[in-house]
Amino acid sequence: MALSINLTLLIGQNTPRPAPNWLVEAINTIEIMQSVAGRSVFQISFAVGRSSNDQGNEQLLSSKLIDAFNRVIVSVTINAMPKVLMDGIITRQEFSPSNEPGESLLTITGEDVSVMMDLEEKSIEHPGLAEQDIVNQIISSYSKYGLVPQVINPPVTDRPTTNERTPVQQGTDLEYIKYLAERYAYLFYIIPGPTSGKNTAYWGPPQLNAAPQRALTVNMGSYTNVDTINLQMNALAPASVTGSVQDRKTNQIQPTQANNSTRLNLSAQPALQNQSAIRKTQFRETGRLQLQAGSRAQAMLNRSVDQVITVNGEVDTLRYGDILNFGKVVELRGVGYSYDGRYYINSVTHIFGGGEYKQRFSLSREGLGTTIMRVGTV
Repeated sequence: MALSINLTLLIGQNTPRPAPNWLVEAINTIEIMQSVAGRSVFQISFAVGRSSNDQGNEQLLSSKLIDAFNRVIVSVTINAMPKVLMDGIITRQEFSPSNEPGESLLTITGEDVSVMMDLEEKSIEHPGLAEQDIVNQIISSYSKYGLVPQVINPPVTDRPTTNERTPVQQGTDLEYIKYLAERYAYLFYIIPGPTSGKNTAYWGPPQLNAAPQRALTVNMGSYTNVDTINLQMNALAPASVTGSVQDRKTNQIQPTQANNSTRLNLSAQPALQNQSAIRKTQFRETGRLQLQAGSRAQAMLNRSVDQVITVNGEVDTLRYGDILNFGKVVELRGVGYSYDGRYYINSVTHIFGGGEYKQRFSLSREGLGTTIMRVGTV
């Protein structure tokens, strides 16, 4: 059965509406980069002069639809299954005139709706609130952008009394949320959808136990769906953590260390346990409870093993037959025992243009060796 792919563009000031035909007709390329490591971004290029009428060209150059801080929603439908790829805000416009007819380009660039959380620096106290409560409270204040919090409680709850101390935010809402996430080697990113105008704001650890997606296949004849791929192993990435902390309540100096990852292993031979040499780092934070210090040290170690193995590649969506979901797990086959198996998807870049739909991906895990004997196709 032939794969059916349809693209939908909504654009406007507050409540985006379907883009008019003259705007859709002028689209040259669309590129959307979704990432767990930072704000997702989009870029749409319009060919000035491609419209079937001069009025359309003039509308494109002067249109208020592509003004800064307008909202853009891009969705793709594959075999009647819709998927929101981007819900973002225009932050940049660029015009590149050309002497050749139809070669002039007007490009808009933007970021996901979390950019609106990064516009105002604040000095705010959050008395009596644990970190997860602060995150929920901040995200909920941006409900006009369809943000729904998905907050995973950290392994250690830090809810100080007002007599003990008061958490103070110095910076934008986005900066503070990411600062709190960093304490536990957590991630904060926006997942567009599941419906147009809605977004999930995820604050938590990598979702390594997610159900695997359709397999990425290399060098297996008619089953092959990966165009290009590159795999790398960084032996200097993993690091144990050791040190001490003076407990702020008891005043006692206590040892603090982390030697093993608490992440779910996706590999059979995690580098931290299987390499002949491992880097050792020092824990130097002060003013913590011993329990808090142990949690911070564990976060440092977990973060160090996340990208021991990195994989970058590209698939043709027509051959792959599905959309890769960033922040989830995918299976890879056809590259040998050391690199086959399950990986975490750090980012996916969707590229539309020239009648093609490509997906570039970036994967990672903590070591070599597959944990599964048979990779599924779906």
